[in-house]
Amino acid sequence: MKGRIGVYVHIPFCIRKCRYCDFLSFPAEEAVQGAYVDCLVKEIREFQHFSGQTPVADTVFFGGGTPSVLPVPYLENIVSALAQEFDFSDNVEITMECNPGTVDLTKLQAYRRMGINRISFGMQTAVDKELYTLGRIHTFGDAIHSYQLARQAGFENINVDLMSAIPGQTKKSYQFTLEQVLGMRPEHISAYSLIVEKGTPFYEQYGSTPPIDEETDREMYAMTKEMLREHGYERYEISNYAREGFACRHNLKYWSGADYIGFGLGASSKMGNVRYKNEHRYAQYIREIEMGQCVQRVEETLDTEDEMSEFFVLGLRRINGVSRREFSERFSRDVMDVFGGPIRISAEEELLDVSGDRIYFTERGLDLSNYVLCRFM
Repeated sequence: MKGRIGVYVHIPFCIRKCRYCDFLSFPAEEAVQGAYVDCLVKEIREFQHFSGQTPVADTVFFGGGTPSVLPVPYLENIVSALAQEFDFSDNVEITMECNPGTVDLTKLQAYRRMGINRISFGMQTAVDKELYTLGRIHTFGDAIHSYQLARQAGFENINVDLMSAIPGQTKKSYQFTLEQVLGMRPEHISAYSLIVEKGTPFYEQYGSTPPIDEETDREMYAMTKEMLREHGYERYEISNYAREGFACRHNLKYWSGADYIGFGLGASSKMGNVRYKNEHRYAQYIREIEMGQCVQRVEETLDTEDEMSEFFVLGLRRINGVSRREFSERFSRDVMDVFGGPIRISAEEELLDVSGDRIYFTERGLDLSNYVLCRFM
């Protein structure tokens, strides 16, 4: 592990599975949650045994699932274990994913006492009919209330997740959602277009045909860029916008090729050129932890070509793109010697800008980012 790393903790529990969700998550009784947390804490405490290191962590991210469904004492046990096994930097960013309606003021105040300093609310839309279509458990009123409670508890760094291209959504209803969220003034907004994934109820209903036509989807995408820019949000990654100083440092690790360690069911890790994946079957995960076994499996060992491709592709997702100097320092190669062909073609098509040290998407390139990125994979 190099330098300061990120820590991801997977909490697979939710109140009810949403109709579009293909994440590793499921409803569970408190007794099941408790057994899982006991094993998760044991996994964290065994980390030094397997790694032989006490790394410095400057970001922690609790994802899921819905981490906020956990009772506070369970979460306190997890945070305590992390604090003992990792050296937290002075400015550590600790994010907690929450669903509206799963937190109250007491719970949020407890999060603050634990050191959690960033909240991410999965609001998705401000239209109740659309929330019902998605299978969400909350209303827009619940989202507003949860957000206000987070402010009352002292949180000064809040993200709101938004979704476009929802079945039945119109440009007018999406504009209403953007207006409502901008009125809330969160520090960070993640805005994604719905992708219908295999194995979900939405896939059974819509198959591979998107529920919203491509033209409407693109117009919603353009609306997002324009309205958020007008209200002072800087776009720093294809789907992420933030006020100055509030970009999500944990997610930036993924896009910059930094090391991170994942704990919990199905969690992913990357250390050096090796990707790991935790056991994803709940019963097997519990069994292996109780037996003192390592649940982390080598998923992939990246060769130099893989690492260069990944570094470049993930880096392009950031609005400021890839630094030629950083690429050269990392791989002892000039990026133009490795990817010069597709870079020049993309630049000629005005999809990439090659200016000085940096290579980054043009506005048109951002709109066609998936098409461009395929050239480098």
